[in-house]
Amino acid sequence: MILDEGWSVPGDLSSINPEVDLEALLAHARERGVGLILWVVWKSLEDRFDESLDLFAEWGVAGIKVDFMQRDDQPMVDYYWRVAQAAAERQLLVDFHGAYKPTGLRRAYPNVITREGVRGLEWSKWSEHPTPEHNVTLPFIRMLAGPMDYTPGAMLNAQESQFHAVFDRPMSMGTRVHQMAMYVVFESPLQMLSDSPSNYLRELECLRFMVDVPTVWDETRALSAQVGDWVAVARRRGEQWYVGAMTDWTEREIELDLSFLGDGTWSAVIFEDGVNAARSATDYRRLERQVSAGQSMTIHLAPGGGWVARFER
Repeated sequence: MILDEGWSVPGDLSSINPEVDLEALLAHARERGVGLILWVVWKSLEDRFDESLDLFAEWGVAGIKVDFMQRDDQPMVDYYWRVAQAAAERQLLVDFHGAYKPTGLRRAYPNVITREGVRGLEWSKWSEHPTPEHNVTLPFIRMLAGPMDYTPGAMLNAQESQFHAVFDRPMSMGTRVHQMAMYVVFESPLQMLSDSPSNYLRELECLRFMVDVPTVWDETRALSAQVGDWVAVARRRGEQWYVGAMTDWTEREIELDLSFLGDGTWSAVIFEDGVNAARSATDYRRLERQVSAGQSMTIHLAPGGGWVARFER
């Protein structure tokens, strides 16, 4: 779990916000096997580099989320490598936010498990850029370079004509299930829940499904896709398969070949766009059904819609 901006004085990572009992939080997390990740401004880390990282290791945090680099000149690229190496020496993971696209750093330092380098859902707080069309283009461009910290999972959802960028009460473009499908379609070993905890507590049915979606996979299959129009992906972790599908602003039906499942009968838990999702984007339907590998399945996606399912023998 990430402690975002506010746990420390922004310019001094050793000065903890007096309203945050970090020692108690770390103890509480350790009792439950939860790792805490600290958000840091890159320049604050740079100013007291070894001192800060030694302190984080002493506290027993899991890692750091480094933000606001916003550059890819040579001194900044060198900074990424120094952070990755120094964090690895202290057994800390790294998530680069405000980052340029990945270029292979994690092959040398696998503790760099994800990074932003993408126009993610956060942009919906001040712009109309993270559209469903954008979202179904990302798997073909940015995601080819490596995991992306898009931060999906909005519970306040709007169709195109209803969307407004509201910084203090952000919403997403497209349907609820479009957001849920991102946890399967978008790859990130450190996956985020973007919304307010109070919104998730009101939407427990969706939350329980999303938090069970694995963050790393044993196998991936592309089922159906067209760049910028739609995408459907199947991913396996152990004996479970997950399928996620998303479309642009065009309502459509997609035929899914389930032969990837293998022999036998499978139980599917499905979330699909509700009958009113074309005008009320939060509308969804949960259903359960039995399927076999020899079958195909036709799924319906509302404008800006999605479909997601978990299959178990």
